[in-house]
Amino acid sequence: MNTLSASLLSLGILVAAAALPGLYPLDAAAAAVPVPAAHDHAAVVYQCPMHPWITSDKPGQRCTICGMDLVAVAGAAAAALDPGLVTLTAAQAAVTGVAVSEVRRGALTRTLRVSGVIEDDDTRHRILAARVPGRVEKLQVNYLGAEVAAGAPLATVFSPEMLTAQRQYVERIKAGAVATSLAERAAARERLLELGLTEEEIRILEGTLKPTAMVNIRAPMSGTVVSRAVYEGQYVKTNDPLFEIGDFSRMWFVFDAYEPDLAWLRLGQTVDLSVPSQPGRVLSAPISFIEPSLNEKTRTARVRVTLDNAERRLHHRETAQALVALTGPEALLVPRAAVLQHGGRPVVYVDQGGQGYRAREVRLGRVGDSDAEVLGGLSADERVVTQAALILDSQAQLAHAAVEVAAAGPVPVLPAKVPAGTPAHSEGAYALLRTLVFAAADAAAALGADDLPGYRKGLPALRAALAAYLAGYAPAAHGDLAAFAGKLPDPPDLDSARRAFEPFSTAVADLARAEQVQQRESIWIYQCPMSPVLGTARWLSRAHQLRNPFFGSAMSGCGDEVK
Repeated sequence: MNTLSASLLSLGILVAAAALPGLYPLDAAAAAVPVPAAHDHAAVVYQCPMHPWITSDKPGQRCTICGMDLVAVAGAAAAALDPGLVTLTAAQAAVTGVAVSEVRRGALTRTLRVSGVIEDDDTRHRILAARVPGRVEKLQVNYLGAEVAAGAPLATVFSPEMLTAQRQYVERIKAGAVATSLAERAAARERLLELGLTEEEIRILEGTLKPTAMVNIRAPMSGTVVSRAVYEGQYVKTNDPLFEIGDFSRMWFVFDAYEPDLAWLRLGQTVDLSVPSQPGRVLSAPISFIEPSLNEKTRTARVRVTLDNAERRLHHRETAQALVALTGPEALLVPRAAVLQHGGRPVVYVDQGGQGYRAREVRLGRVGDSDAEVLGGLSADERVVTQAALILDSQAQLAHAAVEVAAAGPVPVLPAKVPAGTPAHSEGAYALLRTLVFAAADAAAALGADDLPGYRKGLPALRAALAAYLAGYAPAAHGDLAAFAGKLPDPPDLDSARRAFEPFSTAVADLARAEQVQQRESIWIYQCPMSPVLGTARWLSRAHQLRNPFFGSAMSGCGDEVK
């Protein structure tokens, strides 16, 4: 018995003894049974009120632990004492303050308190790098936090390389169509765009025909300058970072969620957050993203909430506190105050009626703010002790009470087994796969022979085999072949047929290899290392003969067998 239990027990006994003289608290069996006559000594057992396991068959004895006089208990009553049952009188229950509550069904609720940081929207963040080497002549924006509009100049760079490119373009314009081709002028114009000139600046150059070495670095989007890496007079090289711009009109609140909390979190759940810079205001927004991978060191996943910040009242990288109201599905609930721990096992005291309370082990699921989910050991409408349960538990331990396992109550509900892997093909599903494999092999043979009519003739059977396999094998609806349902059109020519067939053929061949069809049937798999669509594609063949369906007679022998 631990110190806290002993203290609480002693306190309860003293209070009860003072209020109810002559009664021994928490020992209703001893208090309720009258002391028998002297001639019934053979049927009498003497027991310590404080330590019920200290007994004697002789009167006038004292407890070897606490020194209290042993109290007589009838032999039949002593035999009937149930060490798993703690019984109180009404007066004792009132003194100890025992309160009970019903086990009920309802929605489990929990409030998750988290801390996080206000970040800018990563999808609206840009880094500007130098497109041409040169010297920074002037900075139009020379401090952090400046608000800029899309297209606004940020800096001017003197670049001899830009001057050379503009001169080449102007010379080709002046030479006209006789001396230069349209392709040459287009190439010179593309070079200017690549070096950072805008369409408007190119039109001005075409009108004035006056090249310049000055290049304006312009903002690609509206936002706030959060980083500046250059100063006036600094030389820069191509790809050197110059500015970093973030759009603060929309911000992210990002917090870390621990693994147990992920069972509660869902997209769309409302988060109420407050920031130090806006006292008295609570911002509400839904969860927009939950990171699918965990941080290996902290074992947490990042959760994101998108916030509107048109007024720029949220500051970049300021901390925030948030509450997430979580609600689970309806379940059997027991008050958290009723649950005690016995060696890591949850135990409750169930009201048996007549001021009797029995200890029972239960199985718990998720734990909410005020209730816990019951998976086994209790049933609806049973009543459990929510106040003074620790005093009852102390008495039960003093009486060597054995905690009643769930056998006395409902059979515990075992965790549901959910299949997480792909089930093996049954005989029927394999037969459907086999039909699809041979239909794909026939289509590949037709394309390998440049036989477009033969390919078109076999398309209905190929489509039917694919539809039958997707319908007959449920996991296939989530596999790679599901994307090809209804997407094998009648081709106008061989090139179109081959382009549509190549990804489908590769998917079927990979599935056939994974299911070891080539070992069970007379089928071969070949691979082309330079296919026109995928770069590397595979096909099936009924014959042990290399005939590439993606090129036909043009490159019939291109490929290798896949073992």
